[in-house]
Amino acid sequence: MILPAGGGAFALSSLTLGIFLNDQLSHRISQGADRALHRPLRKHQGWLLPAGSEGVCEYDEDLEFVTVSLDDKLLDEFGLSSGAGFQAIIGDIDPVVLSISLNAAKLGDGGLLYRETMSRALAAQVVQLIKPAPVWHAGIEDRRLRRVLDYIHDNLANDLTLATMADLAAMSGTHFSKAFKKQVGVSPLQYVIGARLDLASVLLRTSHLSVSEIAWRAGYQDMSRFSQHFKRKFAVTPAVYRER
Repeated sequence: MILPAGGGAFALSSLTLGIFLNDQLSHRISQGADRALHRPLRKHQGWLLPAGSEGVCEYDEDLEFVTVSLDDKLLDEFGLSSGAGFQAIIGDIDPVVLSISLNAAKLGDGGLLYRETMSRALAAQVVQLIKPAPVWHAGIEDRRLRRVLDYIHDNLANDLTLATMADLAAMSGTHFSKAFKKQVGVSPLQYVIGARLDLASVLLRTSHLSVSEIAWRAGYQDMSRFSQHFKRKFAVTPAVYRER
């Protein structure tokens, strides 16, 4: 979309992402009752604003941009409560969010299945980006264990060992296992399995990757074990889950 220089008021009914496709070094923006601030934006920078945002956006040159809106129902499916607010992002856009949005814009005339798939992939990434803290941190006060949880989620496709986790937490293996279960509610092994299956479920719904590729990305080398664990948690096979 291309708009002439000037700008105007905006009122967003849903979470909205805007990406500039050309430099706007004189760009100014205000939110709510705030006065307009000079926020220069370059190509592929932009903003991510929560539902209910109101304000004024101004620029002194023709503006070429892409916007994507995500409704509450879709965001709620990926763990963001309806109407949840967050600190507006203005400037650099997460590289994955940027890539998905630009690809969706380039193929905007694609079929319904393509558009739904891209929307789901974007929603999943946006939710992870704007949550104030990863969901796996909820209720965890020990910084050492939070560090381990971050490590687990960053390395689900890799071989995760109890020894490495204990080292990250600066604990002995026995002490770590007891502390982990007390804080998280399950053993480290059970937690890793659950996190891998949750990742697989998102990939099944938001990507065209094969089931075997998804299993590998979720840390499973053995397809039969993956299918067994997946069915135990979700009550259906990965293939059936994808078609729901």
